[in-house]
Amino acid sequence: MFSTAMSFSTTAAVVGGTARSDAIRPADLRFCGLRREAFGLRLLRSSPQAAAAKRMVLAAEATGNGAAGSGGFDYDLVIIGAGVGGHGAALHAVEKGLKTAIIEGDVVGGTCVNRGCVPSKALLAVSGRMRELQDEHHMKSLGLQVSSSGYDRQSVADHANNLASKIRSNLTNSMKSLGVDILTGFGTVVGKQKVRYGKVGFPDNEITARNIIIATGSVPFVPKGIEIDGKTVFTSDHALKLESVPDWIAIVGSGYIGLEFSDVYTALGSEVTFVEALDQLMPGFDPEIAKLAQRILINPRKIDYHTGVFASKITPAKDGKPVLIELIDAKTKEHKETLEVDAALIATGRAPFTKGLGLENINVVTQRGFIPVDERMQVTDADGNVVPNLYCIGDANGKLMLAHAASAQGISVVEQISGKDNVLNHLSIPAACFTHPEISMVGLTEPQAREQADQEGFEISVVKTSFKANTKALAENEGDGIAKMIYRPDTGEILGVHILGLHAADLIHEASNAIALGTRVQDIKLVVHAHPTLSEVLDELFKAAKVNTAVSHSVIEPVAA
Repeated sequence: MFSTAMSFSTTAAVVGGTARSDAIRPADLRFCGLRREAFGLRLLRSSPQAAAAKRMVLAAEATGNGAAGSGGFDYDLVIIGAGVGGHGAALHAVEKGLKTAIIEGDVVGGTCVNRGCVPSKALLAVSGRMRELQDEHHMKSLGLQVSSSGYDRQSVADHANNLASKIRSNLTNSMKSLGVDILTGFGTVVGKQKVRYGKVGFPDNEITARNIIIATGSVPFVPKGIEIDGKTVFTSDHALKLESVPDWIAIVGSGYIGLEFSDVYTALGSEVTFVEALDQLMPGFDPEIAKLAQRILINPRKIDYHTGVFASKITPAKDGKPVLIELIDAKTKEHKETLEVDAALIATGRAPFTKGLGLENINVVTQRGFIPVDERMQVTDADGNVVPNLYCIGDANGKLMLAHAASAQGISVVEQISGKDNVLNHLSIPAACFTHPEISMVGLTEPQAREQADQEGFEISVVKTSFKANTKALAENEGDGIAKMIYRPDTGEILGVHILGLHAADLIHEASNAIALGTRVQDIKLVVHAHPTLSEVLDELFKAAKVNTAVSHSVIEPVAA
């Protein structure tokens, strides 16, 4: 999910010491997600004394106007990795006056822009249009007649590739316009505040930085026993190229990636078989939402599934033979059956890309490949001590593997090194699955909330609203879906919100912002929503909540920043 958006304006600025009339002022940039402080829960609060001390240290380390690195360093900030997280941190650093460089060993934009959320949204846009055109009943109900529908595979693939190229160019130009130095090569931490970078076959360069951020992202995770050939057995990296549309494809894993690709492939005519290791599909979603999603997104389509099984071995198609998938019971490990399909997409998650970073030079040991960090994204060494001036954001630290989470973490880190303490509340970061209809969520699922309530001794309440009661959804003839909120009736604190329905990915942000800012249900239910809009689904959700009458109208106390 691409999480950094920009609005450009023509204005005078100084870039690299030279006045440019076509440059972009840092203040003109607008970021999606948490732009300024992102507040945490009360449980994350540090003491006022500790926060004040932290601010004094950070202020003492903060640098000047960014014209040159301070304290004898080449740069105030060096970022290893130019994905969405690194890009967001770089732009915010320039706004703060820090001389900044970003090292990219592949292409600007990282996984999200080049092999992830951006091209996948292009494919999903196509699948959404195809579903509308193929749904004769839906079209007739709107008074429309469509004689036939079809697509050109190469043109669809070109649409995804062109979008990725355009966004990649936008990101590169935005950093260059602001004076961020883009250094090409693979970055390695060689010591305290020292980074070496270079390309194979060329001499390495060594630079110093007051602060370093590692933002190297992740790669597709491929379990043992699975042979990837990139043609008939492949990961999402290959699938986004859409080099073929197989008649029958198995998708190993039913999380975000698997669900979205099932939406694409079935819309383009493929039959899909899910292979899921856990006992139910969509295990990461709220169970009630997952159950309804299965009824809407799985059961009516050409999709079958096997749950509670591992794909112990997958052999690519060759010599006229199909792809072979050997399934074993997830608990007993006994062989269950062998599937023969035309292709297999491996959607079993992602693994951090952290090898070769020189972490051994600073006594840092990864945990399952992830770089250990504290709540401020500061890297910790093998002894549990903070490594001064070294941070890690995004997929490489494993806290929340979403592009916009990486960007928010990067912005939080820049706030800290600029002298303002900041702790990001990850429970306020939304997530979305761009199926048709969409699924979105923020905060805790109902089982997670009940577990926390049992441990801490408070009650929770759950309210729901239906898209079938929303005028705008009915006008679109898209009434399938619900919104669900878990909250504390004693305080009005919002613990989690989950939405399945039309434009759910856009609707979730009102809830995520409420959680981030500590807004209580009794306050947000008084906010006015335009009629008729889909936003009224959330309006009705908030109004349905019952909070104890003794609770006053105020915000939940946020983390001191």
